[in-house]
Order: sequence, then structure tokens, then C-alpha cells
Amino acid sequence: MRSMRIAPVVAIGTLATLLPALTPAAAAEAGPRTRTATAAGTGAAAADPLQRYTRQKPRWTRCGAETPAELQCATIVVPLDYSRPGGKTLSVAVSRTKATSARDRRGVLLLNPGGPGGSGLDMPVWMAPELPDEVKKRYDLVGFDPRGVGRSAPVGCGLNDDELQWQRPYKAATFAKDVRWAQTVAAKCRARNGSVLPHLTTRNTARDMDVMRAVLGEKKISYLGYSYGTYLGAVYTQLFPRRADRFVLDSAVDPERIWRGMIQVWAEGAEPAFTRWTTWTAARDATYGLGRTPAEVRATFWALVARADRDPIVVEGTAFTGDDIRVGSRAVFFDVAYAAESIVRLKEAAAGRTPAAPRTSERPAPVPPSFTPFGPGAAGPAGARLGTSAADVPSDNGDAAFWSVVCADTRAWPGDPEQYRRDAIRDKARYPLYGDFASHIKPCAFWGNGSEPATRVNNSVGALILQNEWDSQTPLVSGQGLRRAMKGARMVTVLGGQGHGVYGMKSCADATATAYLVTGRLPARDAVCRTPAPEAGHAQRLPLPTPQGLPGGEGRF
Repeated sequence: MRSMRIAPVVAIGTLATLLPALTPAAAAEAGPRTRTATAAGTGAAAADPLQRYTRQKPRWTRCGAETPAELQCATIVVPLDYSRPGGKTLSVAVSRTKATSARDRRGVLLLNPGGPGGSGLDMPVWMAPELPDEVKKRYDLVGFDPRGVGRSAPVGCGLNDDELQWQRPYKAATFAKDVRWAQTVAAKCRARNGSVLPHLTTRNTARDMDVMRAVLGEKKISYLGYSYGTYLGAVYTQLFPRRADRFVLDSAVDPERIWRGMIQVWAEGAEPAFTRWTTWTAARDATYGLGRTPAEVRATFWALVARADRDPIVVEGTAFTGDDIRVGSRAVFFDVAYAAESIVRLKEAAAGRTPAAPRTSERPAPVPPSFTPFGPGAAGPAGARLGTSAADVPSDNGDAAFWSVVCADTRAWPGDPEQYRRDAIRDKARYPLYGDFASHIKPCAFWGNGSEPATRVNNSVGALILQNEWDSQTPLVSGQGLRRAMKGARMVTVLGGQGHGVYGMKSCADATATAYLVTGRLPARDAVCRTPAPEAGHAQRLPLPTPQGLPGGEGRF
């Protein structure tokens, strides 16, 4: 939900380690400062191909007229293609607030809010109140817009409102139309961005982070990354294991499932959440009146879906079809009390009554505006929140950046539309709530390959993984997948924890994360802690900006 260090940079490795065609073992030492030997093998050092980037002197200025004076921004230049560092370049926007204690300062803490496509430039501002003083004393908080996002060479595809709607149910009658939609999105993105698209990858953003490390004068970086940011952090540890200091990976993406599998895991994770909700709600039938048994509660929900398929249900001026209810409810069921209230209001509207005001007597504080759970459509133009001009940021930048990374990161997307049809039919039967949405056709089917294969995360770098048991965007099984890949990590699971994002949300895992950032000591073993069970009238609403899915924050890592 929301997430680095100091000294002269020493040249290590060889130029070959920067080239994407080489082995993962070689790429693991893919540092931005390298030396090469002469062809004759004399050992004489040739010019460092990344020296022009790593020796930049950033010009720090106030980020915007309406931002705190202590938030400073700068722009650094990075290679578009790290295998051709002398070629085209991109500009990356970086921000920072300095550590509050010069005596206690340890280094820098890079922050990433998720995405792909989430702007992190203002994260030092809205994360500061959530972080303990002991952390802020030790670290400069460093935010940045990843390549292609916000103020970092933003991409746009010129997508209209219909093209932005990507959560599409499978129907035989509309399948050809949906395939054309996916082709159109891919074609528009290629037409507007051309040769840039293959290089908008997590792997290259991790390399950009290492250039930041060098420019900031750090030997190592620490990191706090949420959601998609956990995958970005994990890739950094794979490429630069000796430069990763204290890494907190919150609400984790499974690197073995990027990216189609991570969308499909939403469908898998929704079914047990729905089952849990039916049990919880049946035990409170006197409050909600949705059914006395889990089976009755389940029947009430599916009857509303069927009714809305025949005749849309209008709630506060918005008409909901059955498909709208399915896609909008998927994440809501992870918060049992809020879900119960939502279905009660839907039931009242279906009966022709004006829905009553929510029963909830307690709501959480507003979500910081930059938090972007995984999926396209959530991120607004960066710059607006910083009090700076966002005129040069395309309105569809969040979606364009999302598809760019998700499609270019991996070559595992099927290219045959019929594969998507078969999978959507199969998964709607397996996972009735969301299975067809998850497995249906996506623009990545027609995108074309990225500049290099996906990164295989498999290392022993120390890190702390935080995971709620009931997380809608990165379900528990996803966090467990990252833990298997990072053998040197430790994982804290919040049993009963609801929502997407752990650290800074007043979680029982906060103390462990703070202790790690302050002392560097990981727990001796994986651990669990327990959050109080939710009760009726005290819904802990999911930290998602909108209740209905796209366009909005609900469909993003």
C-alpha cells in the first residue's frame, strides 16, 4: 500500500552483466557501475558505460508551490535500454525528505505504492505520518515515479472510456467484440509509444533504482514497497543482492504468477472470502436479515445477481447489472461487515426501497491518495497532488503504464484468443464470482514481447514480507509464493487481517517491521499475529478508493 542508503560507488562486475541476454546468475550482479577488460585481455579498464548516469549531480528544488518545503524533487536520466547505455534516454522524477536526525541517519528508504502505474513521487509526504519517528530519524524518505509513470516520461495510449474498461465478463455473444477491444488497446499503445514499450519493465525500473542509489551516493538502499512494489523490490534483490539492505515487502505479489496468474488469483482468492462472509453474515441474521445459514446468505446474493441480470438494480442513481455486482463485490467480500452492509443496501434497492444509511458507526481514516492497489485505472495524473502541472501527463497514464509493464514483463501471455475463451469458461465454473473476468482476453495477447524474459526470483537475500490473511488484491497464497522464492526472508502473517496493506495501518505487524528497519534484525522465523475479529456495526472498510471496480482503485496491485 505504500515504500531506501550512502558512500562512493565502487565499480564491480563487467559490462556483460548488464546485457539482458546473459544468464540470471550474471544478471544478478547487473550493477550500474561496471568495468570491462580490453579485447586483448590485458585487464586495462575501459570507460564505464554507465558513468554518465551514475555520476549525475541532481538539482534538488521544491516539488511544488503547495507542497511542504522539505519535500524536494529532482530529475535524473537513465538509459531507455540498459544493453545500449549510449542510446536513447528517459527522465525519472525523484523526491526526498531528509532524515530528521543527522546523528542517527543510516541512509535512504525508497518507497513504492504499487501499480504497475502508481505514482510514488509524493509518497514521502503522505507516508511520513504513518511511519514511526525512529524510522524517520534514520532514513531519507525517497519517492519516485517509475519509468513511464507520472513525471517520468509518461506513456499514454489515447484510450477512450470504453477502452479503459478492462474487467469484462465472458459471453459468447460478445467474445469477438472483446477480442477487438484487446487488439485495439494494444495497437493504440504501440502507435503512440513505439520502441519505448519493450523497455517499460519491472526489470528496468529496478535498474533505474540502482542508478538512483549511485546518484544518491549510497552503497546500499533500503526499501518499503506495497503490492506491485513487492515484486519490484524482489526483482531488485535478484539483480542487485549485495546492494539491498533492509527491504520490507508489504502485501506480496507471487513472482511465479506474474502477470496473468496474479489476475487469476483474484478469482481463486475471492471464493474462500465469499464463503467466510456467508458464515459471518448468517451468524448475524438479526442484524442484516440476509439469511440464517451460510447457504441462505449465498442464495440471497446470487438471487440479487440474477435479478440484476434481468433488470438492473438502481442504487443512488447508478444501475447495476449482475456482472456489475460480481465485479464490484469481489474485493468487498474480504471485509465482512462492509460487504454485509453493501448487500443489504442492494437488496433494499432491488425491493424498491430507498437504501438506509450504512449501519457502520466507525470508518477508517481516508486512504492516502497515492496508494494504488494492483490493476489499471487507479492512478490519476501525477503532479496534481504535488501542486505542479500535470498537463503533460496523459489522462490514461495509469492504464497505459499498467499494460506496458504487465505485458512486457513476461512472455507467458497466450497469443491465441481461443485459449482465453476456454480458460474463461472453465474458470467461471470453478470461481463463479470472478473467474471469467480474470481469465478473459487481455491486451497482452497482442502486445508483443518485452526487451527480455521475466526475472526469476530465487535468492537468499534478507527481507521482511508482511501479509494480511484476507487481502483482496494479493491473497495470502500470493504472499506465501514470494516467501518461497525469497529463502532468506521472513514473513509475518496477520491472522484475521482484512484489506490490502499492512504497515502503517495500525496492524499487529507494525512493531516487527519498525524493529527491522531500525535494527536490521529479522525475526528468527516466520511469525503470525492476530487482529481482533470484525463485528457488525464496525466495518473496517477496505482501503480502496472506489466501490465498483474500474475505473478506480479496486482493480490494481
